Amino acid sequence: MKSALVTGGNKGIGYEVVRRLAENGFFVYIGTRILGNGLSAVEKLTAEGLTNVEALQLDVTNQNSIDVARTTIGSKTKILDVLVNNAGILGAFQQSAIETNIDQFKTVYETNVFGVVSVTQAFIDLLKGSPEPRIVNVSTSMASLTLAADLDGNYPTRFVAYQSSKSALNMYTINLAYELRNTPFKVNAVCPGWTKTDFTNHQGTSTAEDAGQRIAKYAMIGQDGPTGKFFSEEYFPEPANCPW
Repeated sequence: MKSALVTGGNKGIGYEVVRRLAENGFFVYIGTRILGNGLSAVEKLTAEGLTNVEALQLDVTNQNSIDVARTTIGSKTKILDVLVNNAGILGAFQQSAIETNIDQFKTVYETNVFGVVSVTQAFIDLLKGSPEPRIVNVSTSMASLTLAADLDGNYPTRFVAYQSSKSALNMYTINLAYELRNTPFKVNAVCPGWTKTDFTNHQGTSTAEDAGQRIAKYAMIGQDGPTGKFFSEEYFPEPANCPW
């Protein structure tokens, strides 16, 4: 049975990614900052007949928590086939590049960038053991420099710390894909779309189920699939890529 780790997998989009992977035969580890929330997610999935899930405490901003999670999973399996870096925060509604203070930037980057790097580096050895390793970094079309550079267009409200953190995540995705280009790895950034979850105060044009499917799809691509790409299928349907 293939295995996967989904950070922030206890609710919203992450939960639906877990569900979709479990439905497709993966044993899925649900990384959750508060273990009780992960255990509740496991109970819900088990009630639906999905018993191939397990919750573990994983705070992506805490290196000790990451190390303990790595030890826990490593004691159960020597191979991890999929890593979905889903955990992320919006932060306050920072709309000013001039007035948003540095602490607000640091808080957002701690989860959205440094957390992804730390988790990826901690689990890369288990991923290298897989014949078809996949890394999916959950991004957003709002991280597109090309789209944001349209200063006179109808670009949506800007969230300077969040957007820039996801742009940094996109560059990390590219560099990771480049470094792993001659291996079986597939590494991509995926925008789930504007999704109705707690993250968006339940506003949006996509359901969590829609978003979960978009992300899980790239966690399960074959060896002929893409790597080093940025997908936002709600706004740029296949086969188009989201502009960087």
